[in-house]
Amino acid sequence: MRRLASLAGPAVVLCLALLAACTPRFQDLGPASSARPQLGEREVMMDDGTSLPVEVWRAARPRAVVVAVHGFNGYSEDFALPGPWLARHGLTVYTYDQRGFGRTPQRGLWPGTERMVADLKTMVALARARNPGRPVYVLGISMGGAVAMAAMADGLKPDGAILVAPAVWGWETMNPVYTSTLWLAAHTVPWLELTGEGVEVWPSDNIDMLRAYARDPLNMKATRVDTLYGLVSLMDDAYLAADRFDVPVLYLYGEHDELVPETPTRETMERISAPKRTVIYENGWHMLLRDKQRERVYRDVLAWIRDRGASLPSGEEVAAASDR
Repeated sequence: MRRLASLAGPAVVLCLALLAACTPRFQDLGPASSARPQLGEREVMMDDGTSLPVEVWRAARPRAVVVAVHGFNGYSEDFALPGPWLARHGLTVYTYDQRGFGRTPQRGLWPGTERMVADLKTMVALARARNPGRPVYVLGISMGGAVAMAAMADGLKPDGAILVAPAVWGWETMNPVYTSTLWLAAHTVPWLELTGEGVEVWPSDNIDMLRAYARDPLNMKATRVDTLYGLVSLMDDAYLAADRFDVPVLYLYGEHDELVPETPTRETMERISAPKRTVIYENGWHMLLRDKQRERVYRDVLAWIRDRGASLPSGEEVAAASDR
């Protein structure tokens, strides 16, 4: 018995060492830089010297500016449909590939919530400086909506935020079996890539768009387990941020959303303490800005930006999440 006890200590140390060797791997962000952030036509330089790809759709006579933040495993192409439409209707749209996605360095590795928030803050500041006198709005879809919420809770002050099915399914709201499994995988096989193959989930009713999405090599099809772990942490930050900012919000969600569950979504809608308006689209899916009825959503966004107190064209606004 004493021999077993004497061996137990080294065994525990060995197990802990093995676990430490398999901790989640995130991006190497390098030392702080004195680089001055700059916004160009095709790229933006962040304050650490990293350049991220940019897309811009310019309005002929802009009445407002929109900084758009893409979703998980996507990139700026997420706004290839709404961007030109909004520009034709008077909104200049800037979007960028977030670190780890699209055409950025260290693609596939999670950059961390703090860095993603800092990048969004920089992008909003640069867009505001480039368009003096114009109100600046943040439009975040799914993961991008979570980044926007975390950034606003950390002091970002756009003139308003459009949250399109924001990813709020974090540690606080996820099934404990899922969280335990993800934690274990992220700390034992962080390099393991998951594809979602065999999982029957439809993000949109726009089949032609989904086929094009699948063919685009810049949309990631396989995801490291530690990147999923980072995403859940970001979603948790967004969920907890709901009552910690005062920026006016337009919250959009589809009744057919199969990616962000209804329960944490409704809880988040209710917990947002800032001035808010909520629209739940009867025929909407997760990719609301690319669904077949997408222009219905665009018109609501445009109407809200023009006048936050005006009636929304879709007629699907609800007073509170509990009304549905």
